[in-house]
Amino acid sequence: MKITRFEDLIAWQRSRELFRMTSQLASRKPLSGNYPVKDQMTRSALSVMSNIAEGFDRGGNKEFIQYLFVSKGSCAEFRSQLYAAKDGGLLEQGDFEAMYSLSEETSKILQGLIGALKRSNKKGRKFSNKEE
Repeated sequence: MKITRFEDLIAWQRSRELFRMTSQLASRKPLSGNYPVKDQMTRSALSVMSNIAEGFDRGGNKEFIQYLFVSKGSCAEFRSQLYAAKDGGLLEQGDFEAMYSLSEETSKILQGLIGALKRSNKKGRKFSNKEE
């Protein structure tokens, strides 16, 4: 399958699911009552999917890889925030495990995509009319 839009990327699809889960959880008590933690978790989950999209649409593989690393870093930030929420009594163990697992899966998919791009001879879409 040829990837023509960032929405086609499994990494973006998983990160969208992570954001959706985070948003739903952030609207429930007790997390909804702790604005700083809720806000940070929501922002880092949003950052994962946003950086995948932005990097993809820049059209160059080097830039895309850079944004994928930022996205991967946001996954780690998110997992750290999950611990803070759990330790603060804001998150139940089952929610923690589900979101941690999805974040970890997303991070592994991102790492696989980074590796594939690094091994590729292609420079990216913005170079398609030039040598590639």
